[in-house]
Amino acid sequence: MSRTILHVDLDAFYASVEVLDNPALAGRPVLVGGTGPRGVVAAASYEARRFGVHSAMPMGRARRLCPEAVVLPPRFDLYEAKSRAVHGIFAAFTPVIEPIALDEAFLDVTGGARLFGDGVTIAAAIRTRVRDELGLWASVGVATCKLIAKLASEAAKPKASPRGPIPGPGVVEVAPGDELAFLHPLPVQVLWGVGPATRQRLDRFGVRTVGDLAHLPEATLVGTLGQANGHHLRALAWAKDDRAVEPGRPVKSIGHEETFATDRHDATDLHRELIRQSDAVASRLRRHGHVGRTVTIKVRFGDFRTITRSRTVSSPLRAGIAISRIAAELLDAVDVAEGVRLLGVSVSNLANDDGAQLSLDELASGPWDEVADAVDNVRERFGDDAVGPATALSKKGLRLKRSGDQQWGPTGS
Repeated sequence: MSRTILHVDLDAFYASVEVLDNPALAGRPVLVGGTGPRGVVAAASYEARRFGVHSAMPMGRARRLCPEAVVLPPRFDLYEAKSRAVHGIFAAFTPVIEPIALDEAFLDVTGGARLFGDGVTIAAAIRTRVRDELGLWASVGVATCKLIAKLASEAAKPKASPRGPIPGPGVVEVAPGDELAFLHPLPVQVLWGVGPATRQRLDRFGVRTVGDLAHLPEATLVGTLGQANGHHLRALAWAKDDRAVEPGRPVKSIGHEETFATDRHDATDLHRELIRQSDAVASRLRRHGHVGRTVTIKVRFGDFRTITRSRTVSSPLRAGIAISRIAAELLDAVDVAEGVRLLGVSVSNLANDDGAQLSLDELASGPWDEVADAVDNVRERFGDDAVGPATALSKKGLRLKRSGDQQWGPTGS
């Protein structure tokens, strides 16, 4: 029996949530992202897209294309709350949900046919509930595999035009047996794994569409792209995608990084940023019930050269001070004199936090896990800004890092 897989994608999610929160923005071009000189666009309303603005575009260029746009910094707490509500609606139809981002997910609804109807009926019901209960629009693709469902949801979306947004169908189904007729006319770059470099190689063989790639001799494809990538893309071009929808995929790492408005040259200043970032990473580790053993820092210099440095320790890490100490030692081995554009900290090699016994090293350095638990208790009762590292204190109060903060570049000048 063929599977029924949905790909649900919320339309212009961040911008739509901002309009929902402030109805005065309705009908106006709205951009969400880093508002500083190095910021990029996280989301653009369809009113802004008519000017050629799109996500991941430098915010400076977006503002030049659309001078009348309302530019807003991201508010991830608000988006995460809406996303949880959307996932609550998904869960009413199936437990087999694979989140991809705050605004999209795959759902396997094969087992729900007797209760809720076929895939199109379920997709329409989800879309209606998201609109009626949360005030948001969603586009849904229905297919027998992830690849086609994802592409079908794109076909279901509204389109930007010089005269304003053009509504999309909302739900697009690619029925069993129709996959190749839908897939082969599409441009080849819609396939996962076809980036600029791969596309340039395929251009030499006149490959423009997925169908062109599908009919390229397999030996030519493998010889050009390599064994693994060649076979992978050929399978996708023939709609062969057996990947299951994976609910609760394990988190591999938790991190935080920040692009600075201007390059940072002072190691002491960067150490303060590491402490703030480590506190945010540790807080998320504990919230998700994880500990980690590998600390990695990421440093991007002004010329965009990027390096990483890692260290793995024997004792599980869950406290910000322990993570920041390792990160600081890693940073000390890096010459930052030329200027740092971006700095990040992440923890990987994760495991469940089962209350591991303290090691001798931890006993000697202090009861930081107990301190971390006390911090969590204070924040749960009085809010996230109630307590934090002293280095995060400014004239405006604590400047704590939050999930998603600075993901799209700096805010302000």
